[in-house]
Amino acid sequence: MKTPHVFLKIWSDANLDLLRLINAPEMMEHLGGSETEEQILNRHKRYLEIDGKGTGRMFSIVLLPGYETVGSVGYWDSMWEGQSVYEIGWSVLPSFQGRGIATAAVAEAIANANVEKKHMYMHAFPSINNPASNAVCQKLGFQLMSSCEFEYPPGNLMQCNDWRLETDASKNIFTDERL
Repeated sequence: MKTPHVFLKIWSDANLDLLRLINAPEMMEHLGGSETEEQILNRHKRYLEIDGKGTGRMFSIVLLPGYETVGSVGYWDSMWEGQSVYEIGWSVLPSFQGRGIATAAVAEAIANANVEKKHMYMHAFPSINNPASNAVCQKLGFQLMSSCEFEYPPGNLMQCNDWRLETDASKNIFTDERL
């Protein structure tokens, strides 16, 4: 299958309607269910502010060459097992699923995070019942660490797989030839 060409666009006010589409019951099946309008507005506000705070990035996924907005992807600072890490998450609208778009978009987001060289590891926590998201992790070289209980949304415990990817920050970019 040919890899789709995607462009990641920093989250903007124009993406509120996309967030409402992502909130559809079939899209939120593995994420604790749909959110209220108030929760959507709060999430949209967090997505708008995250880049300015320096705590991650949220993007809309734009499919080329038609410039169709087809989903979202983002990464953010998180604590996992006492370690500061990136956490990554994504959603692709149903009519665009199964084409490799999520894999291409997540790869682009990883490349963005690698430029920052902030955390040694990036984690993804897809539901154990979401084979497509687990396949994205596997395709991109994440290592399956374990199954775990993960709280998402707050107050909702779900069974997830903990996938971990070593980032460029874990590689020593400075070498001393005397060593």
